[in-house]
Amino acid sequence: MSRPARRPTTSEGIMHRSASRLTRVLACAAVPVILTVAGCSSDSGKDSGSDSGKKADASSSAKPNSKESKAPEKAVYATLPEPCKTVAAKTIETIVPKAKDANGTAAKSNDLATRASCSWNGLEEAGLKGSQYRWLSISLVRYDSLASVGTGSKRAEEEYTKQIEKAKVVEGAENMKPEAAGGIGDQATSFTFTTKKDGDFSNTTIIARTHNVIITLDYNGAAYEGADAPDQAKLLQDAIAAAKETVASVETANQQKQPEQSPSPTNA
Repeated sequence: MSRPARRPTTSEGIMHRSASRLTRVLACAAVPVILTVAGCSSDSGKDSGSDSGKKADASSSAKPNSKESKAPEKAVYATLPEPCKTVAAKTIETIVPKAKDANGTAAKSNDLATRASCSWNGLEEAGLKGSQYRWLSISLVRYDSLASVGTGSKRAEEEYTKQIEKAKVVEGAENMKPEAAGGIGDQATSFTFTTKKDGDFSNTTIIARTHNVIITLDYNGAAYEGADAPDQAKLLQDAIAAAKETVASVETANQQKQPEQSPSPTNA
């Protein structure tokens, strides 16, 4: 006599359903792992999409920025002349008579190829006719091309504009008269004025730019012991002549071939 089929108990049904559900969960959980492995184990002869993307990103990051890598134009002048030889000895004898030191007094500088200056002064005594005092100073500053800010000429042009504005304001100056001065480098402006500190002084200042070099020339004079006051027009004429000589000396100092200078890198 056959026994009727035994119905599963409640606990057995629960176990069966739990086992089936667990199997499905494990199968689903295994899918991502299989996909990941399949993606990593693709045909070694072909790059996967992921690898191609990474290589493209690496290539993009390795490509130099055209703006950053572009070097500025090399500065026209790579050095400066000896400051005390920017004007001829004959010129000094004429515009600074009886100079205390005809060779001039050079200011200290850590880099004479970038910044240099020299000055002369003299007192010419004429007995009962009194005495004439003259003082001349010539300063030169050279600007290199920098990748971060531009060419040497551009930097010098910007500095020239700033110096012109500063020169218009001199403590104690009277009768200030700025004028464009042609024929001196690329740009030049002259300033004539008077001051009364330690005597009645007639002053002339010339600020000039020749390519990437700024030249500042100060020339003044005073009369003592009854001598006639200096002729302001003559002072200006002499100052312009000395400034032109200085511009020429900068060009001469750079006529010999200078070593190539690499532009300074931009700051990171």
